[in-house]
Order: sequence, then C-alpha cells, then structure tokens
Amino acid sequence: PAHKTAVCSLKFRPYMKHLVSGGVDGVVLMWSLFYRPNLARQTQIRPYRFVGHQAEVCAVAVSPSDTLVASASKDKTVRLWIPTAEGKSTVIRAHSGAVRTIAFSPDGKCLLTGSDDKTIKVWDVETERFLLSFSGHLNWVRSAEFNGDGRLVVSGGDDKTVRLWDLEQHECIHQFGDIIGMVNCCRFHPDESCIGSCGEDRSVQIWDIRAKMLIQHYAGNAGAVRSLCFHPSGNFLLSTCDDATLK
Repeated sequence: PAHKTAVCSLKFRPYMKHLVSGGVDGVVLMWSLFYRPNLARQTQIRPYRFVGHQAEVCAVAVSPSDTLVASASKDKTVRLWIPTAEGKSTVIRAHSGAVRTIAFSPDGKCLLTGSDDKTIKVWDVETERFLLSFSGHLNWVRSAEFNGDGRLVVSGGDDKTVRLWDLEQHECIHQFGDIIGMVNCCRFHPDESCIGSCGEDRSVQIWDIRAKMLIQHYAGNAGAVRSLCFHPSGNFLLSTCDDATLK
C-alpha cells in the first residue's frame, strides 16, 4: 500500500487530517492521520493512490485552501489533483526538463515550479495558464518558494547560487554566490529578514536579505544537507543530511 521505493517529498494538508507524499515510483499518496479505534488491530494504513505521472515525483504541495494537491515530476509535467478517493487530476506540461520543485503562493492563486531546464515559472492555478518565467540560473533549479506576501521568490540550484526574484519587476534582485556546493534547498525565515540554504557542501547558510550578505554558516555535517525548514517562531532551524542525522 505504500511507496515501492524512496519517498522524495512530504506535505501536511492545512487541517492536519492527511499527509501527502510523492516518490520515485511516480505515485502520489494521501495518508489519513485519523486514529480509528475500531481499526487498532490493522497493521497497515492504506492511503489513497494518485496515479498518472510517468516518472519520479520530485515534489508535492498542498493549496492553502486545501482544495488541491500539486505534484512535480521528472516526466516534465505538473499535476493538480482533487484530494479525494477518486484522485482526479489535470496535467500542465510545464517545462522542457524534469520539474524538481513546486509551491503554491500564499493566496493559493499561483503555482511556482522550478526545473532542470534552468527556469522558474509561475502559473495561474484557476486557468492553469502560464504567467511568467524567471531565467538566470545556469544549471538545474532544485528549490523555489514564495515569501509570505507572494511578492518575492527565492530559488537555489546546481549553479551554486541562491537567487532572490521580484514578481512585480519580473527580475532577479540579488544573487548570493559564495557557495561551494550545489544548493539543494532554500527557505525564507518566518520574519523574512533572511534566507536559509543548504546543499552538497555539507553546510547550512543563513543570508541577510537587507544587508545582502552571509550572516551564519553551519558546517560539520558528514554528508550533503538535503533539506531545511524554519520553526514558525523563527527560533529554530531543522536540517536533514546524508549522514543520517537531523540537526
């Protein structure tokens, strides 16, 4: 009932009733988090299976309104799923390369994708139409997300840069480039004063947005750092690493 191989991405639905996962097997699964006493002896929880992608699902996202699940795949497409047992979806032929990252805007009206074709694209969720594209990365884009008001985008990739984009100006407003390895993940701090990034150089960096400089550097990992996230309070930062640790 679960994924047949590695799990690439996880997201909670907003009301914490379900967990959505995407895997190398090309399947999106939605898991119920309800505890049901009458099923206490059941050894396995059977998730809803959303099937349609023809290759690895690299990332999943859930809309703020909890009405859609989005998935990004190496088959170069994005799918928008209605999160019910039927698992109906529509397809956006999004990029000319694998789509590695996906995120909804805070208001849920736009969808952000990043790809091996070195571009970041913004889509209208309701019409599923292309709105704009950001070009500038010199290699694969592995991570991208909106800030809290949806006016800025941060991205990182295999060109060893973290870039800050302005949606109104349709341009890159800063590039953080003092990075030794490829960037696997980048995230806005909850107060949006800084950006966290991590990657193949086995370290985590914190970049000050206003001063446009590196303010913290956390090294000492024994492997590449795959992902990171800030606690909602902004006081803690969690990272996952190939050395089998959480820090």
